[in-house]
Amino acid sequence: MDAAVALLDEEGMDRLTMRRLAERLQAGATTLYWHVATKDDVVDLAVDAIFGETAVPDRHGASPRDDVTTLLDGWRRALLRHPWAASVPARQRPLLGPNFLAWMEFLQSALERAGLSGTRLNAATWVLYNHVMGSTAVQSNLQLSADEAEAGRAYLAERRDQYPTVAANNYIADDDWDANFATGLEFLLDGIGARPAG
Repeated sequence: MDAAVALLDEEGMDRLTMRRLAERLQAGATTLYWHVATKDDVVDLAVDAIFGETAVPDRHGASPRDDVTTLLDGWRRALLRHPWAASVPARQRPLLGPNFLAWMEFLQSALERAGLSGTRLNAATWVLYNHVMGSTAVQSNLQLSADEAEAGRAYLAERRDQYPTVAANNYIADDDWDANFATGLEFLLDGIGARPAG
């Protein structure tokens, strides 16, 4: 799967074809179909390989909250190395590869240790998953130049009466992605109660 990940990193999802992957592997497309049936299969395997880049701890620490934070930080870093992967969840089928499932098992067992179960555990899982995917997709795709950021500030300054809160908080130019991700994660974990028992 290294070849598929490299091709996706270099050229993106739109350029991935079975023929291009076969060329990179110096194999015929027919040979490739002996191993994978469709392009979707290739993408699934490539995404699962990305999950494998971040080692899942072999055991939980003392704090479920710390476990969740460490896991999500590692996943975010892996996705930022492969920005195309943030668009994959919009596809039609769930990820069920062994690396993803090991990651999901660790996440859900940490949340369970924090006192969540059933639909509340699943809701917490989805909100954390969406935080990583959404923040990574935005960071990978929204790259304003200094001129664009300045134009945005000027636009809001002219409309300060209409959008006073947005203008006052410098929304357009706030590109501290790491701090925004960490603070957002704190908000989420506070809200879902992923804290050590006691």
